[in-house]
Amino acid sequence: MRPGAFLRLRRDALIFAVLLACYVLLSGVVTNSYYQLMLTLVPIWAVMGLSWNLFSGYVGLTSFGHAVFFGLGAYTVALTMNAWNLTPWFGIPLGTVVGAIAAVLIGLPTFRLRGHYFALAMLAFPLVLLYVFQYLGYQEVSLPMKREQPWAWLQFTDPRGFTLVALGLLAMAFGISLAVENSRFGLTLMAIRQNELAAAAAGIDARRAKMAALVLSGAIAAAAGGLYACILLVVTPDAVFGMLTSAQALTVAMFGGVGTVWGPLIGAAVLIPLAETLHAELGNIIPGIQGVVYGLAIILVMLLAPEGLFWTLRDRFARGAVPPEPGPAPVLPTLTLRAPAAAGPVLRVENIGKSFGGLRAVDGVSFAVARGEILGIIGPNGAGKTTLFNLLNGVLPSDTGTAWLDGEVITGRPLHAICRAGVGRTFQVVRSFPRLSLLDNVLIGAYGAGLTGAAATRAAEVALARTGLAAQAQREAGALTNKELRLMELARAVAGQPHLLLLDETLAGLGREECEAVLSVLRELRAAGMTIVIIEHTMHAMLKLADRLVVIDRGRLLAEGAPRDVVENRAVIEAYLGRKWMAKTCST
Repeated sequence: MRPGAFLRLRRDALIFAVLLACYVLLSGVVTNSYYQLMLTLVPIWAVMGLSWNLFSGYVGLTSFGHAVFFGLGAYTVALTMNAWNLTPWFGIPLGTVVGAIAAVLIGLPTFRLRGHYFALAMLAFPLVLLYVFQYLGYQEVSLPMKREQPWAWLQFTDPRGFTLVALGLLAMAFGISLAVENSRFGLTLMAIRQNELAAAAAGIDARRAKMAALVLSGAIAAAAGGLYACILLVVTPDAVFGMLTSAQALTVAMFGGVGTVWGPLIGAAVLIPLAETLHAELGNIIPGIQGVVYGLAIILVMLLAPEGLFWTLRDRFARGAVPPEPGPAPVLPTLTLRAPAAAGPVLRVENIGKSFGGLRAVDGVSFAVARGEILGIIGPNGAGKTTLFNLLNGVLPSDTGTAWLDGEVITGRPLHAICRAGVGRTFQVVRSFPRLSLLDNVLIGAYGAGLTGAAATRAAEVALARTGLAAQAQREAGALTNKELRLMELARAVAGQPHLLLLDETLAGLGREECEAVLSVLRELRAAGMTIVIIEHTMHAMLKLADRLVVIDRGRLLAEGAPRDVVENRAVIEAYLGRKWMAKTCST
């Protein structure tokens, strides 16, 4: 469980319990059958919104096809009651299993897609099933009447019985969502949503996490569909697999706010009564007015509150954490490093190369990095330095060559696996998780390395202390300065306790004093035993920091050696530093 999760769980659970009690009282007051049905539909669509949010809200892949799970759950209940005389109390759980299996079968091919391609692929699944069920003759499946035992068959003469069952399902879905949001699993999902590459570079297996989220989401949506079938007593493909079903799930979550358990509840509480009331009053005049309501809701959200009501109101009224006043320098905690797996260099690279069409971005580069060394990589823009880093930590596959980390081959392994093997990475453009706190940002690095519980929290706190950010642990990353973001990304890499740090232009965009502060942190990390490879264009900083320099030009290794020898190399001067640098260096 994440730090502070217990307090958040207790607070949110208490608020939900109060709201639930008020809703039960309201349902006891309402006597009109249509409005009582509306009170039942609100929690059902809140459950669907929670289901959609559990995947799309936390992971960030937009699903236009959650009706596929809803419809499978509805048909599972209807068909098992007709064929096997199975009570919905067993049919609904069976439907959740069907929904989970469907999620696996859907996720395997569609997770290869990104962006709108994924969204359109998800849209295809419920449309396919709609026509399949029509072809099989299930255009209208009625549930058999079982009025003698209403609680056993969920067929109540008093509609308030359905409301209570729907609220019970909502309580379970809310509890699951709340537990996920405050867990290590939920934190990894939110990191994937905000920056999947950074999450993978921190050691998160994004594909596995997304599959787990889709399975859980599909199971919850199927449960909502099963209960919906019991309320309507008849199931048709258009009603459960239709476009409006997916649209309602998406809309209630986006309107209320994605990435939070409260968003779907807010969206359902506002939009479902509005749509149903207008349908009752104006449905005969404007057919399909419910779709109009949801369409207008999405337009308004995109224009006025792109992240939904919850986040818009929270950002407007919640006061951000005030940056603390600088205090005396703290005593730095001991940095825990992994024991070396083998003698010799930490990293050895031989003849590694990468082509993009006819462009040879990295061409047969070979070098080694000694344990505890700071190796600087320099070269002109476009020389292939960042591409080299991408090959070493698995962002890109290499075409030729091999790299060894502590004697183990790392080329050809996926990004998250190379991180777990002991390679930490920062990026040329900072990749943060802006909606997460500084501590949670760094925790991702500890979790990605395989640490859990107190060990992960301790590793994150040590990394923050080593980078001078411990006092700001609860600030949102989106409120940090450029220097603080650079140090945060460094802390996230350090929290994974790597054998090797790959730092891509960590000093970019910093002033002179800020550069000195970051250089001081890097020297302290090296003194603690960390091995560092850094790409940097600030030559004066590299001369102060690096033990050795490697020069890359046009994808090839141009020079290698002590910093002073490299900067006086004629070939390096012509390719990168220029004659003015040589004149200035000689004069000093």
